[in-house]
Amino acid sequence: MHPHVISARLLRTIDSQDPVTQFFAGAKYMSRRTEPGSLDFIRGDVHEMPPSGFVEALDRAVVPQHERWYTYSENLPESQRIVSEALKAKRGLSVEPEDIFMTNGGKAGLSICLQILAGEGDEVIIITPPWLGYRRMIIDTGAVPVGVPVNPITFDLDLEAIASAITERTRAILINSPHNPTGKIYSATTLEQLANLLANASDRFGQPIYLISDEVFSRIVFDNRSCPSPVQFYPFSFLVYSYSKTLMTPGQRMGYIALSPNMPAKESIRHAIYIAQRVTFGWCFPSGLMQHALADIEQIALDLDHLQQKRDWMVKELQEIGYKVQPPEGTFVLLVQSPWQDDCAFAELLASHDVFVIPGTPQEIPGYFRLSLTASNDMIARALPKLKAAMEYATNF
Repeated sequence: MHPHVISARLLRTIDSQDPVTQFFAGAKYMSRRTEPGSLDFIRGDVHEMPPSGFVEALDRAVVPQHERWYTYSENLPESQRIVSEALKAKRGLSVEPEDIFMTNGGKAGLSICLQILAGEGDEVIIITPPWLGYRRMIIDTGAVPVGVPVNPITFDLDLEAIASAITERTRAILINSPHNPTGKIYSATTLEQLANLLANASDRFGQPIYLISDEVFSRIVFDNRSCPSPVQFYPFSFLVYSYSKTLMTPGQRMGYIALSPNMPAKESIRHAIYIAQRVTFGWCFPSGLMQHALADIEQIALDLDHLQQKRDWMVKELQEIGYKVQPPEGTFVLLVQSPWQDDCAFAELLASHDVFVIPGTPQEIPGYFRLSLTASNDMIARALPKLKAAMEYATNF
């Protein structure tokens, strides 16, 4: 088949299933977001230097210690041990090293879990509004994503709605806490209730419903909150983590999958993950350099005080301008209610003021828009008057 036919078919598939791709293709003004003077708050792109110690960690790791230092790297035992110890010390989770699988980022970890759990005709429940990539990854397995909205007032899980969405075809539920884009952290009580709900449904249908826990933001929490993991409460669960969010280094890909300590049939699960690591996207292991640096990387802490200062500053200023915004409990995204019902039109208005955001409609939360707190202080200072001018125009239009 000619390549342009394959590309056209692929594009049609993506366009029919991916509202974010449709938005970027249709909103022509988005092409201006990288122009000089533009203020791009769209993604978690880094506009500040990495945390102290990160460059030094790579400098130390880049020097080879033996002749196989730069050979193909899979799940290096030392990396597994470091992660196991970190999970115990930082999250109170006792996961054996052999139950940890190193990946080149969180997305790879999520894709591996979905590939081994779901297939043609299966269903995977996602919490809406979802992270932008969930639907695409589920569809790639042949399964069907089933969206269950959060509580629109509290942004908490709607457990009754989740229970109603489970069918005999449900193979997994995918959740993330802190939740992107709402910033909500699900409490231990909520997660325990979810675990009971899933256990009952698994018994009812005679097969386990697995839980995939996307915890890439689990170390980015505000106001000294805790962030419990579903792995503490439900045996059929996978924890997926990525260091790139915590380190604000999205181009340096490293993360892992950790099995619940009480996961049944571990041996077959381990084998399935390892095979998927080798074939999913070609090679889903982190580079040797990142794994060699892991001992130092695990000791690096994000400056949460600085990130919280930006959150508090933006929330205060936006509320004083007249925007409705609920402070996120975690993540580095800020969800703001649009003054216009047509949030895409308001995003275009902001773009005319050189401020670029993602509207809520393609994220399945109409009436909102999302800002990233990874912006620099200078960007925020320059954007706030523009956000005020847009609000004044919107309310007087």
